[in-house]
Amino acid sequence: MLAVLLVGALLLGLVAARIGLPPLVGFLASGFVFRAFGMEATPMLEEIAHAGVLLLLFAVGLKLRIKTLLRYEVWGTAIAHLALTGVIGAALLASVGGGSVGLAVALAVSFGFSSTVLAAKVLDGNKELRAVHGRVAIGILIVQDVVAVALLGFVNDETPSPYAALLLLALPLARPAMAWLLERVGHGELLVLFGAILALGGGEAFDAVGISPELGALLLGTMLAGHRRAQELTNVLWGLKEVFLVGFFLDIGFRAPPTWDAVLKSIWLVLLLPMKGAMFFLLLSGLGLRARTSFLTTVSLTTYSEFAVIVVAVAVEGGLLQPEWIVITALAVAFSFVAAAPFNAHAHAIFRWMSPLLERFERDKRHPDDEPISLGLAEILVVGMGRVGSGAYDYLKQQNENIVGIDSDPAKIESGVREGRRVAYADAEDPAFWHLLNLDRLHAIMLAVPDLEAKTSAARALRRRGFRGLISATHMFPEERAPILAAGCDVTYNYYTEAGVGFARHTYETLRGKDAMAETAAGSAR
Repeated sequence: MLAVLLVGALLLGLVAARIGLPPLVGFLASGFVFRAFGMEATPMLEEIAHAGVLLLLFAVGLKLRIKTLLRYEVWGTAIAHLALTGVIGAALLASVGGGSVGLAVALAVSFGFSSTVLAAKVLDGNKELRAVHGRVAIGILIVQDVVAVALLGFVNDETPSPYAALLLLALPLARPAMAWLLERVGHGELLVLFGAILALGGGEAFDAVGISPELGALLLGTMLAGHRRAQELTNVLWGLKEVFLVGFFLDIGFRAPPTWDAVLKSIWLVLLLPMKGAMFFLLLSGLGLRARTSFLTTVSLTTYSEFAVIVVAVAVEGGLLQPEWIVITALAVAFSFVAAAPFNAHAHAIFRWMSPLLERFERDKRHPDDEPISLGLAEILVVGMGRVGSGAYDYLKQQNENIVGIDSDPAKIESGVREGRRVAYADAEDPAFWHLLNLDRLHAIMLAVPDLEAKTSAARALRRRGFRGLISATHMFPEERAPILAAGCDVTYNYYTEAGVGFARHTYETLRGKDAMAETAAGSAR
């Protein structure tokens, strides 16, 4: 049974990918199709779906800094948006459905939540979790999750266990033990098992005391966010997380039989999504974020959350709502995922098209993290300070070149500064950065970011500005070479191939050096 479900998800995922949509749209559709043919979700599928969500949120926590939540643009936007949603939504629900004001507010706020799973998956897939808009989006989602715990208690008429507060207080105290174990589990299957135990077992421990297991998995991840092996742990969990998340999207599709009445009512809810997105955009831009950052954050958050299904289900069980609301809500959540998918896939292109209108909402005073940084007297710029970019920087620095690196990941910036590199914050995918950057002293720009679209858009922006210096870029797959060169790059390297060439060159030069030394020694002996 499970194999049949996975095959169906694979086939429809391939169809979605072929027409330019994310595969998750196909996974959702396969759940609808199987349900329409009378199939039921198996308990194993539900377990896999739950495990996938916990693994994803644990991985997000590994890349998150708690101080992000203390930023005014995070908690201010989250609280203000939920308050506005509660007031407006409660008025609409009360006018058509009756019931108590408290229940109407609770339901309206639950529809104000955005999908943590979808936003985290999209941002992670686009390598944007640590960009400004990625950090703001995830921060807002965490604040929403905290509010969600209290809201569920209100609807369910239950409170968390008294041990919940003790668990939350003890969490920072457990960090040294977690870090000690992470240092000693090695690099193989024990590392995977360690991460899975923290994500799954830790999430269930939170659930046992009445706290959302999803919030628990995310908080456990944040305990290791600053550890030097956090990225390695994220990488080894990546494949496991992706496979298990297929179960989540399948399960969402299974939750509601697509009757015409339920479909029509859920479509009305989906039509309200632009209003939800507009509120996010206006709040974010009003707090000083640039139009581009506000827009990309908004696109990540303009969905309904799977938590809304949980709230509605609890309300139905308590006799507060009619059972049809479960079907309507599940369909609205699923359709919001489908509607959001193409916007997330083409968010940067959509912003470029809409920027003349959206930039009118920018404030004169900018957020500190949202400003391009001057590169001073640098003559060579390395864009992306991961392993490849850092290696290129170190080599050129040894040649006495005047060089600087940029990255949108604060952790990589901190690491680079600690190791003596000149590294500044900047978002390479921001067209405004390339437009405002002083190019007079730059002779070469090296694009070492992983995303193909980021490299091609940067190269095009530079050539449009008249930059005549050298632009080089990396690529992972052979089919990426042609579009990179067409965008204006002078040269591109497959760093997997180049790593092998460099390894062979280093070995060969060392071998020749030893042979020369041996010949010299033999001549001296004669």
